[in-house]
Amino acid sequence: MNSPKQRIVVGLSGGVDSAVSAYLLKKAGHEVVGIFMKNWEDDDDSEYCSSNVDFVDAAAVADVIGIEIEHVNFAADYKDRVFAAFLREYQAGRTPNPDVLCNAEIKFKAFLDHAIRLGAEKIATGHYARVRELGGEFQLLKGLDPLKDQSYFLHRLNQPQLAKTLFPVGELAKTEVRRIAEEIGLPNAKKKDSTGICFIGERPFREFLNRYLSHQPGPIKDERGRKLGEHLGLSFYTLGQRQGLGIGGIKEKGAPRGGGEHEPWFVARKDLDSNTLVVVQGHEHPLLQSRSLIADDLSWCSGATPAFGGYGAKTRYRQADAACALLPGEGTIRLDFVQPQWAVTPGQSAVLYDGEVCLGGGVIAEAIA
Repeated sequence: MNSPKQRIVVGLSGGVDSAVSAYLLKKAGHEVVGIFMKNWEDDDDSEYCSSNVDFVDAAAVADVIGIEIEHVNFAADYKDRVFAAFLREYQAGRTPNPDVLCNAEIKFKAFLDHAIRLGAEKIATGHYARVRELGGEFQLLKGLDPLKDQSYFLHRLNQPQLAKTLFPVGELAKTEVRRIAEEIGLPNAKKKDSTGICFIGERPFREFLNRYLSHQPGPIKDERGRKLGEHLGLSFYTLGQRQGLGIGGIKEKGAPRGGGEHEPWFVARKDLDSNTLVVVQGHEHPLLQSRSLIADDLSWCSGATPAFGGYGAKTRYRQADAACALLPGEGTIRLDFVQPQWAVTPGQSAVLYDGEVCLGGGVIAEAIA
C-alpha cells in the first residue's frame, strides 16, 4: 500500500471501513479518487433504501479526506447480473448469496472496468481481507480480524481482479478502524455497520420477495408425513430456519430421533414436487446434519482446482473452518467433512481454505447425509 505511488480508485460506500481505506491510501501518498456505486434504483424514496443517505455520508467523507468523489450508477448491470440470478435461484427452491455475486460481477468487474477507464492502477474497497503476491500468484487471504473476515464473500475473485485490488483495512481490527475514523474526525466514525442484502436493506425479507416471486401455499409436514400447518410459499423459507414457521404452539411427544416435547421446529427440506415444507424438532436432528456436499459453478482464485486432499471449508459466513477432504467430480467437487455440518443449504457457497489462504469454492448443489 505504501509504494510506489499510484492512482487508486476507492469504492466509498458511506460506511466507516471504506472511508478509513481511502484515508490510509491518501496518507500513504497515493492519488486517491472515490466512487460511490449506486446498485439499486427501485424504492429510492423508501424508508428502507439508504443509498441517498449513504451518498451524502460518502461525499462528507471525501470532503474531510480531501479527495474527489464520483457517483456512478451500476443499477442496470446489477439487475442483469445479480438480481435476475437471485430470483432464479429462489424460484428454484435454493437460497442464493447475492453478496458473493455482487462482488464478482459488480464491485470487482463493472466497478474495476470503470476505474481503469479513469486511469486507475488499482482499486480499493473496505473489505476485511488481504491480497498477497507469492511466486507470481496473487492469493486472497483472510482479514486479520477474525470477527470481521469477509474472504468468504470474495472467494470468486480471479487473478486479474486480485492483481488490481487493495484491501487497506484487512490488516486492522474493526476497533482500530473506528479509532482512526474518530481520530481524524470522519463524520461517519460511529455509523452502524450495514446489514442484510443491499437491495433489500432493512425491510422485511418476505415482503420484498412477495413482490417478485410467484408462490403457492402448501403443507408443512414433519419427517413422518404428519401435517402441522401451512407454508406461504417454499421460496420464503431456508434450511435451518426456526422463526416464522407459524407452528410454534405444536408440541408433540415422542418426536423421533432427537426431538423432545418442547424442542423448537426447524426447516429441514423443501420438496418442490409436492410443494411441501418438511420440518423437524431439535437443533441436532439428523435431517439437519450433512457429512458431505456436492458443489458446482466452481471458481478458484488461482484459476486451477486445488490438489485433492484435506482443507478447511465454510458452508456459511461466520462459521469456523470445518475440516474436510476435497474430492474430484465431473464439473463439480465433493467435500467430505470430518464432523457433520448443520443445515448445509443448496444455493449458498462452499468456500475452501488452506489455513489463511482462501482458495475459492462453488455453489452448493446437494447436501448428503
